[in-house]
Amino acid sequence: MTSSRRGGGVYKRCECRAEDGKLLGSACAKLSRKNHGAPAIRQELPADRDGRRRTFRRTGYATVGDAQDALDQVRAVLALAKDDPDAARRVGDLLAAVAKDRAPVPSTEEVKRRLGVGIPLDGKMTVADWLDTWLAGKKTRKNTTNGYESHIRVHLKPRIGHLRLDRLNAGHLVEMFDAIADENEAIAAENQARREQVARCRATRPGVPSSDEKARIAVERAKLAEMKPFRRITGPATRQRIRSTLRAALNAAIVRQLITHNPAEHLEMDSGKRPKAVLWTEQHVQRWLQTGEKPSPVMVWTLPQLGEFLDAAEEDRLYAFFHLVAFRGLRRGEGVGQDWHNTDLDRGLLTVAKEIVQDGWTPMETEPKTDGSAATIALDSVTVQVLREHRARQLAERDRQLAARTEFLAAGGDPEKAPAWTDTGKVFTHEDGTWLHPEMVSDAFRRIYQTAGLPPINLRDLRHQAATVIHAGGGDIHVIKETLRHSTITLTSDTYTTLLPEVDKEVAERAAGMVPRARRKPTGGEGQPEPGDGSEGVTEPVAG
Repeated sequence: MTSSRRGGGVYKRCECRAEDGKLLGSACAKLSRKNHGAPAIRQELPADRDGRRRTFRRTGYATVGDAQDALDQVRAVLALAKDDPDAARRVGDLLAAVAKDRAPVPSTEEVKRRLGVGIPLDGKMTVADWLDTWLAGKKTRKNTTNGYESHIRVHLKPRIGHLRLDRLNAGHLVEMFDAIADENEAIAAENQARREQVARCRATRPGVPSSDEKARIAVERAKLAEMKPFRRITGPATRQRIRSTLRAALNAAIVRQLITHNPAEHLEMDSGKRPKAVLWTEQHVQRWLQTGEKPSPVMVWTLPQLGEFLDAAEEDRLYAFFHLVAFRGLRRGEGVGQDWHNTDLDRGLLTVAKEIVQDGWTPMETEPKTDGSAATIALDSVTVQVLREHRARQLAERDRQLAARTEFLAAGGDPEKAPAWTDTGKVFTHEDGTWLHPEMVSDAFRRIYQTAGLPPINLRDLRHQAATVIHAGGGDIHVIKETLRHSTITLTSDTYTTLLPEVDKEVAERAAGMVPRARRKPTGGEGQPEPGDGSEGVTEPVAG
């Protein structure tokens, strides 16, 4: 038999049993025989989490050589974690479970790979285990990582997290997305019920409500308080992003050789295409006024409507911001994060190199999401002049802040409470030079267009406005792509396929109306020549 070096060895063990099936042990009459018993192995394992000793034992080998090979395999697995106490405990847990279940000892390659990834060694990793491991190792931008975390926490772990990673299949994913669709229907019904209940909480007649009316409203409000709050459904685009998160995580699992197939790769789903941008034509405006419904989630003002907005915003501190976005198509975070040292007004060039985004509610500075977003765009002369005026206003605000600070300190004021100017180097700031919060800019945008009586658009849709301005000025789809810094021409085309022909029609109608005519009236208008009056076929001269 081999020695018991390293807390173990090969020995012989009697396997004789009584009629009831129990081992005879010391009662076996053959124990005195030299070759009696079957080869067995014993190896001491690292202590468990509570410090208790444990041993790997296995018997029934055909030869001593077989037993020695098995012992060497156990020791090779233990050697993988000899310099790491935590890894040694995990390996001990694995071998203790293998001994208890009489399972095969795993290969050193398999254990080494799992140790390196930091995942369970017993091969029973769940989807939730892997998603947590994968997310912890992501080095993406913080807001991108937050998106992954949200998909995992809200959708993936609750629905498929309990499943074995190596047993996940497309059927599980179909069930998950079907369940999301079912929940969407429930949310839509609950939201509609809440809207109807909100309507019941209003007074039925104008003026001061009667005591009976107040009592009725109180009852309805109590019912409203018991209902679920309004919730957003998980739309097609979000479902596609959830699938993308899972697909990326499973591809990483394939690279680590944890699985061999990615069930999210070829899953058939709703396309989740971007909604088409739609122009706020007079017809759309009238329907919105009647029903409160927008024709599309992405709406864009006509050029006259944009002019009305800019007129209304001209006296606002953020006028230059809105002008820049509307004409040059910066994203909200890019505009808020724009630095003066990347803005060359003399040459009429602006380089997008930073953006300020929200981590929850907290603003944070980061680089643009893609290399294509970080680019230099040209500024027209009007935009340059607007930015020069904005710079002069900002410097005046700085001088006022510094003068106020000097006056405050001269009067014996607390330096901690004195007015100050923070030189952040940003183009758009608060009056004290500090960063703007992105949502504060959106709030100002909504306030201005609502005061002007314009139909609603989102601030991000003002970027789409730039596409209409560029197109109306003669720019083609390629110029729009370069200015808006889209990753592909396909993205630009898909986004504006519906919008740009509407812009063409609007420009054409305005152009036709700018040419004065001597006799022709608008079709169907008052004074239109009647058939048979002798005017058919007469060509009217264009007035000079």
